Amino acid sequence: MRNNIGCFPGAIVPLGAALALTLAGCQTVPVAPAPTVAWSVRRPTLQNLDRFDLDGRVAVAVGGQGFDAGMRWVQSGAVTRLVLSGPLGAGGVEVTANGADLSVITSSGKRLGAAAARAELTDKLGFEPPLTSIRYWVLGVPDPGAPAAVRLDSRQRLTELTQEGWRIDYTSYMPVGAEWLPRLLTLRRAGVRVRMLVNGWQL
Repeated sequence: MRNNIGCFPGAIVPLGAALALTLAGCQTVPVAPAPTVAWSVRRPTLQNLDRFDLDGRVAVAVGGQGFDAGMRWVQSGAVTRLVLSGPLGAGGVEVTANGADLSVITSSGKRLGAAAARAELTDKLGFEPPLTSIRYWVLGVPDPGAPAAVRLDSRQRLTELTQEGWRIDYTSYMPVGAEWLPRLLTLRRAGVRVRMLVNGWQL
């Protein structure tokens, strides 16, 4: 099931524009709302969901730098494949993570592993993304492997999550089958802000 949202033009933007991305003018196609399910049921169900993919856009602001990029996330078991297109050179960058193992394919097609992959990713993004935890955060649940503080709305969905030194705010959700999944979330840590807009989910 996909919900298309016409926002975030595909281009590198200056810091001021990256910080000002507010989803003005975004529209969604009306769909029937998903039912409300208790958090005690939703949380483990989504934490155990190990196969999904999503596409959308991501806007990053780090210190005095900012960019936005196309994003494709494919989760297959413990393996995360993240493709960013736009700001990191022609063709962007492709990241594959499997637990502590990390590999990066650069825009020039060069494959990097281990420490070199982490250094390349940190250099391009301006920070090292917590991929192990984000694969849960994008689903609207905490990483089950670490303590977390949560706030819920009346539909038993996260509005705020604090975990691993990050604060994640959930601004809106979309119904996907019988579930509510995040449409817009913002990750913050000292000096870093990452805004993720999901155009569509596939489960």
